[in-house]
Amino acid sequence: MNSMNLKVDWYFTKAEKWQKEISLLRKIILKCKLSEELKWGVPTYTYNSSNIVLIHTFKEYCAVLFFKGVLLKDPNGILIQQTENVQSARQIRFTSIQEISKLKSVIKDYIFEACEVEESGVKVKLKKTADYKIPEEFQNILSEKPSLKTAFEALTPGRQRAYLFYFTQPKQSKTRTARVEKYVPQILNGKGLED
Repeated sequence: MNSMNLKVDWYFTKAEKWQKEISLLRKIILKCKLSEELKWGVPTYTYNSSNIVLIHTFKEYCAVLFFKGVLLKDPNGILIQQTENVQSARQIRFTSIQEISKLKSVIKDYIFEACEVEESGVKVKLKKTADYKIPEEFQNILSEKPSLKTAFEALTPGRQRAYLFYFTQPKQSKTRTARVEKYVPQILNGKGLED
Protein backbone atom coordinates (compact mmCIF):
# COMPACT_ATOMS: atom_id res chain seq x y z
CA MET A 1 0.00 0.00 0.00
CA ASN A 2 1.29 3.45 -0.87
CA SER A 3 1.62 5.81 2.05
CA MET A 4 -0.83 8.51 2.91
CA ASN A 5 0.24 12.03 2.05
CA LEU A 6 0.26 14.23 5.17
CA LYS A 7 -0.76 17.24 3.07
CA VAL A 8 -4.00 15.44 2.26
CA ASP A 9 -4.84 14.32 5.82
CA TRP A 10 -6.72 17.52 6.63
CA TYR A 11 -9.36 16.70 4.00
CA PHE A 12 -10.31 13.53 5.83
CA THR A 13 -10.27 15.08 9.30
CA LYS A 14 -12.28 18.19 8.37
CA ALA A 15 -15.12 16.26 6.75
CA GLU A 16 -18.25 16.71 8.80
CA LYS A 17 -20.22 14.25 6.72
CA TRP A 18 -18.99 11.10 4.97
CA GLN A 19 -15.78 10.92 7.06
CA LYS A 20 -15.89 7.13 7.52
CA GLU A 21 -16.84 6.59 3.89
CA ILE A 22 -14.09 8.70 2.37
CA SER A 23 -11.50 7.27 4.76
CA LEU A 24 -12.39 3.78 3.52
CA LEU A 25 -12.23 4.95 -0.10
CA ARG A 26 -8.77 6.36 0.62
CA LYS A 27 -7.56 2.99 1.95
CA ILE A 28 -8.97 1.13 -1.04
CA ILE A 29 -7.39 3.52 -3.54
CA LEU A 30 -3.99 3.50 -1.83
CA LYS A 31 -3.92 -0.32 -2.05
CA CYS A 32 -3.90 0.16 -5.83
CA LYS A 33 -0.39 1.66 -5.76
CA LEU A 34 -1.46 5.18 -6.71
CA SER A 35 0.24 8.33 -5.44
CA GLU A 36 -1.85 10.61 -3.24
CA GLU A 37 -1.80 14.34 -3.87
CA LEU A 38 -3.92 17.36 -3.05
CA LYS A 39 -5.29 19.00 -6.21
CA TRP A 40 -8.29 21.32 -6.51
CA GLY A 41 -8.59 21.03 -2.72
CA VAL A 42 -9.46 17.32 -2.86
CA PRO A 43 -7.51 14.05 -2.58
CA THR A 44 -6.34 13.15 -6.07
CA TYR A 45 -4.64 9.89 -7.00
CA THR A 46 -2.13 9.62 -9.81
CA TYR A 47 -0.38 6.88 -11.75
CA ASN A 48 2.92 7.82 -13.38
CA SER A 49 2.03 11.50 -12.72
CA SER A 50 -1.31 11.20 -14.57
CA ASN A 51 -4.58 11.89 -12.76
CA ILE A 52 -6.61 8.70 -12.36
CA VAL A 53 -9.22 9.23 -9.66
CA LEU A 54 -10.22 11.68 -6.93
CA ILE A 55 -12.43 11.60 -3.87
CA HIS A 56 -15.01 14.29 -3.27
CA THR A 57 -18.07 14.86 -1.13
CA PHE A 58 -21.45 16.38 -1.74
CA LYS A 59 -24.47 16.98 0.45
CA GLU A 60 -26.28 13.84 -0.71
CA TYR A 61 -23.34 11.51 -1.41
CA CYS A 62 -19.60 11.02 -1.55
CA ALA A 63 -17.90 9.81 -4.71
CA VAL A 64 -14.82 8.70 -6.53
CA LEU A 65 -14.39 10.43 -9.86
CA PHE A 66 -12.45 8.81 -12.70
CA PHE A 67 -10.85 11.43 -14.92
CA LYS A 68 -11.24 9.28 -18.06
CA GLY A 69 -14.29 7.42 -16.82
CA VAL A 70 -16.01 7.66 -20.18
CA LEU A 71 -13.35 5.26 -21.52
CA LEU A 72 -13.96 2.60 -18.85
CA LYS A 73 -16.04 -0.47 -19.73
CA ASP A 74 -18.32 -0.15 -16.66
CA PRO A 75 -19.65 -3.75 -16.62
CA ASN A 76 -21.50 -2.99 -13.38
CA GLY A 77 -23.26 0.07 -14.78
CA ILE A 78 -22.25 2.23 -11.81
CA LEU A 79 -20.44 5.12 -13.50
CA ILE A 80 -22.42 8.36 -13.55
CA GLN A 81 -21.93 11.45 -15.67
CA GLN A 82 -22.04 14.24 -13.09
CA THR A 83 -23.67 16.80 -15.41
CA GLU A 84 -24.39 16.81 -19.13
CA ASN A 85 -21.50 19.23 -19.66
CA VAL A 86 -18.89 16.80 -18.28
CA GLN A 87 -17.32 15.08 -21.26
CA SER A 88 -14.67 12.76 -19.82
CA ALA A 89 -15.05 12.16 -16.08
CA ARG A 90 -17.45 9.72 -14.47
CA GLN A 91 -18.33 9.13 -10.80
CA ILE A 92 -19.21 6.21 -8.60
CA ARG A 93 -21.48 7.57 -5.87
CA PHE A 94 -21.93 6.23 -2.37
CA THR A 95 -24.36 6.97 0.44
CA SER A 96 -23.09 4.47 3.03
CA ILE A 97 -19.98 2.69 4.21
CA GLN A 98 -21.76 -0.61 3.50
CA GLU A 99 -22.03 0.26 -0.21
CA ILE A 100 -18.31 0.97 -0.36
CA SER A 101 -17.43 -2.23 1.50
CA LYS A 102 -19.63 -4.26 -0.84
CA LEU A 103 -18.00 -2.72 -3.93
CA LYS A 104 -14.39 -2.77 -2.67
CA SER A 105 -13.12 -5.23 -5.31
CA VAL A 106 -15.15 -3.53 -8.06
CA ILE A 107 -13.64 -0.14 -7.16
CA LYS A 108 -10.16 -1.67 -7.39
CA ASP A 109 -10.98 -3.26 -10.76
CA TYR A 110 -12.12 0.10 -12.12
CA ILE A 111 -8.95 1.78 -10.81
CA PHE A 112 -6.72 -0.85 -12.43
CA GLU A 113 -8.62 -0.47 -15.70
CA ALA A 114 -8.23 3.33 -15.47
CA CYS A 115 -4.46 2.84 -15.07
CA GLU A 116 -4.42 0.57 -18.14
CA VAL A 117 -6.33 3.20 -20.13
CA GLU A 118 -3.76 5.79 -19.05
CA GLU A 119 -0.85 3.52 -20.00
CA SER A 120 -2.39 2.88 -23.43
CA GLY A 121 -2.28 6.59 -24.22
CA VAL A 122 -5.92 6.67 -25.33
CA LYS A 123 -7.35 10.17 -25.21
CA VAL A 124 -10.95 11.25 -24.75
CA LYS A 125 -12.22 12.98 -27.87
CA LEU A 126 -13.55 16.24 -26.47
CA LYS A 127 -16.03 18.50 -28.19
CA LYS A 128 -14.44 21.57 -29.69
CA THR A 129 -15.87 25.04 -29.12
CA ALA A 130 -17.11 24.99 -32.72
CA ASP A 131 -19.26 21.95 -31.85
CA TYR A 132 -21.33 24.06 -29.45
CA LYS A 133 -24.33 25.95 -30.75
CA ILE A 134 -24.10 29.72 -30.47
CA PRO A 135 -27.53 30.93 -29.38
CA GLU A 136 -29.14 33.47 -31.71
CA GLU A 137 -29.28 36.07 -28.93
CA PHE A 138 -25.51 35.89 -28.43
CA GLN A 139 -24.77 35.72 -32.16
CA ASN A 140 -26.76 38.94 -32.72
CA ILE A 141 -24.73 40.83 -30.10
CA LEU A 142 -21.46 39.40 -31.46
CA SER A 143 -22.42 40.69 -34.92
CA GLU A 144 -23.30 44.14 -33.55
CA LYS A 145 -20.17 44.49 -31.42
CA PRO A 146 -16.93 43.44 -33.14
CA SER A 147 -14.99 44.20 -29.93
CA LEU A 148 -17.10 41.59 -28.11
CA LYS A 149 -16.46 39.03 -30.83
CA THR A 150 -12.71 39.69 -30.59
CA ALA A 151 -12.79 39.45 -26.79
CA PHE A 152 -14.82 36.21 -26.89
CA GLU A 153 -12.45 34.62 -29.42
CA ALA A 154 -9.49 35.60 -27.19
CA LEU A 155 -10.91 33.57 -24.29
CA THR A 156 -9.63 30.04 -23.71
CA PRO A 157 -11.69 27.32 -25.39
CA GLY A 158 -12.91 26.13 -21.99
CA ARG A 159 -14.20 29.59 -21.08
CA GLN A 160 -15.88 29.92 -24.48
CA ARG A 161 -17.62 26.55 -24.03
CA ALA A 162 -18.77 27.49 -20.51
CA TYR A 163 -20.40 30.67 -21.80
CA LEU A 164 -22.04 28.94 -24.75
CA PHE A 165 -23.38 26.18 -22.55
CA TYR A 166 -24.69 28.69 -20.01
CA PHE A 167 -26.28 30.91 -22.66
CA THR A 168 -28.10 28.03 -24.37
CA GLN A 169 -29.69 26.52 -21.23
CA PRO A 170 -32.79 28.75 -20.81
CA LYS A 171 -35.84 27.84 -22.89
CA GLN A 172 -37.04 31.43 -23.27
CA SER A 173 -35.29 33.88 -25.56
CA LYS A 174 -35.82 36.67 -23.01
CA THR A 175 -33.85 34.72 -20.38
CA ARG A 176 -31.06 33.89 -22.84
CA THR A 177 -30.84 37.59 -23.79
CA ALA A 178 -30.67 38.63 -20.12
CA ARG A 179 -27.84 36.16 -19.49
CA VAL A 180 -25.87 37.35 -22.50
CA GLU A 181 -26.30 41.03 -21.58
CA LYS A 182 -25.24 40.36 -17.98
CA TYR A 183 -21.95 38.77 -19.06
CA VAL A 184 -20.94 41.09 -21.92
CA PRO A 185 -18.78 43.26 -19.59
CA GLN A 186 -17.09 40.17 -18.16
CA ILE A 187 -16.26 38.85 -21.64
CA LEU A 188 -14.93 42.24 -22.67
CA ASN A 189 -12.65 42.12 -19.60
CA GLY A 190 -11.28 38.73 -20.70
CA LYS A 191 -12.87 36.86 -17.83
CA GLY A 192 -14.60 33.52 -17.76
CA LEU A 193 -18.06 32.75 -16.46
CA GLU A 194 -16.81 31.92 -12.94
CA ASP A 195 -13.95 34.48 -12.70
